[in-house]
Amino acid sequence: MSFRHCLLASAVVVSSLGFTANTQAALPFFSDKKDEVPSLAPMLEEATPAVVSIAVEGTQTSTQRVPEMFRYFFGAPQEQVQERPFRGLGSGVIIDADKGYVVTNNHVVDNADEITVKLTDGREFKAKKLGSDEQSDIALLKIDPDDLKALPLADSDVLRVGDFVVAIGNPFGLSQTVTSGIVSALGRSGLNIGGYEDFIQTDAAINRGNSGGALVNLRGELVGINTAIFGPNGGNVGIGFAIPANMMKSLVDQIAEFGEVRRGLLGILGSDIDAGLAEAMNAEVNIGAFVSEVQPDSAAEKGGIQAGDIITAINGRKLNSFQELRAKIASMGAGAEVELTVMRKGKKMKVDVVLDDAADTTVTAAQIHPALEGATLANGTDDAGNAGVVVSDIERGAPAARIGLQSEDVIIGVNRVRTSTVAEFRNALDEAKGVIALNVKRGNSTLYLVIRQ
Repeated sequence: MSFRHCLLASAVVVSSLGFTANTQAALPFFSDKKDEVPSLAPMLEEATPAVVSIAVEGTQTSTQRVPEMFRYFFGAPQEQVQERPFRGLGSGVIIDADKGYVVTNNHVVDNADEITVKLTDGREFKAKKLGSDEQSDIALLKIDPDDLKALPLADSDVLRVGDFVVAIGNPFGLSQTVTSGIVSALGRSGLNIGGYEDFIQTDAAINRGNSGGALVNLRGELVGINTAIFGPNGGNVGIGFAIPANMMKSLVDQIAEFGEVRRGLLGILGSDIDAGLAEAMNAEVNIGAFVSEVQPDSAAEKGGIQAGDIITAINGRKLNSFQELRAKIASMGAGAEVELTVMRKGKKMKVDVVLDDAADTTVTAAQIHPALEGATLANGTDDAGNAGVVVSDIERGAPAARIGLQSEDVIIGVNRVRTSTVAEFRNALDEAKGVIALNVKRGNSTLYLVIRQ
């Protein structure tokens, strides 16, 4: 089995569900006429105009290493850059009709030179990308407002397993396709689909081309952005994943204001709590985020978080895992005020924290990985202006020096995963297993340094 992004852009297929009379009375889109069959059609007539088709064109660049003998005999460069044009189709959702804001997945529009948004009424607009976030797979586009229809946002934090949902998108290039199902799980993480994962899982059919489309509740409110599928051949097998609407809104608000996501930073290391750890810590909870270390002078330390604490809720919403906490914190902007519910020595307490800016962190590398001890890391750029993690200082003879790091090196990746900030670098190392290859820019050269665990 594999996880796949559902990239590809709408035949209307509407599934009928059986509802009781009480359910019909609670949902205003059902007809009151006794001779009419209960249907989702009235709700969909309101919701579908806000879901758009997205077509992209661009050029992909790949780098291929030139064999040593060719470099020796013919003086060829170490790497050969190849470019090839591409086209793609996906989906998007209008979230602000007045401003012309359209949200989609980053992987739908990544590297696109031209983005075209097509509405259900046939109108087409050239879109401008205001910004995107690769780690959370969100992008914000803008089109010229002209009698647009936007989807209202639901509070995705109140979703429950078993709630009915409808997926709207453009699978396999078909226009405006609708499928229905339920929320089958919440807070899904650890899937290695993106850097920050806090997914809604649904059995509403999601296929290639649904990426960036809408997951709505039975009131026609947006609860999530369809992002990925789980299947052997890229097809639907009843397991799809969507980015929660609350997480999406926090990210696009930052993109709209700053042109980028300014992540919040709590400043802790930890893991999931399990029954054994809960017993060892004398805690009466079996789910949550266990704090193993609080970084000096961090937002967590200033707020009063201590090593050994178990964080069970954020802003009153229950937490299921450390990954969920990490994703929620990362989607909040720097300076955000957060209330954490903490279990400490068997007692529950509330802790108020003001998040740091993850972009302004300078850390001692030993806090990230023992093999990096002796190096000081900071966010910065290489000589070409590309964002990365700069080695601002290094101690002679330290473990970091022994693996080959030098002062002014810029770390730009871990095991071929691009890392632009200290926070992304830390997360990539946390997820890496076995041998770790650091992709480093040193002047005009690119090299790999290996850490063997």
